[in-house]
Amino acid sequence: MMTDLLVRLYDLENDWTFIADQARLGHIIRKPIGPEKQLIVDWVRAKFSDGWASETDIALANFPLSCFIAQKQGVLLGFACYDATALGYFGPIGVDDSYRNLGIGKALLVACMLDMKLKGYGYAIIGSAGPTEFYSSTLNVIEIPDSTPGLWKYWLKR
Repeated sequence: MMTDLLVRLYDLENDWTFIADQARLGHIIRKPIGPEKQLIVDWVRAKFSDGWASETDIALANFPLSCFIAQKQGVLLGFACYDATALGYFGPIGVDDSYRNLGIGKALLVACMLDMKLKGYGYAIIGSAGPTEFYSSTLNVIEIPDSTPGLWKYWLKR
């Protein structure tokens, strides 16, 4: 089962160079704008799940937005959200299968973490994290004991 992870945001360096690193590969990491909302939600639903689409819809309705996307030449490559399931929670995150292992997921994750830090959060919770190796190779994370199923204990499912 997947556990929750804790990230100390106050320990993160305010280093955004990953944006330029991704740009050199032709990948733009940014926050979306209003007219893109439905396109992004539909893409997440088609590539991942209804649940993730719902969470993404929430993140895109937050003000300011709590979602980042990756794109290349007008094509959506990936997304990452926070404050979608609950305040202070990171996720969901997803990258199109064809664009994995290019650093896009890491860039989206760090963009969200730094954005949360700039908003004043001291900690972030990565809820029901899996695979944890992705997170622990990118951030200094701490497993939260007895956090399964956590927030999702009474989640309505089809």
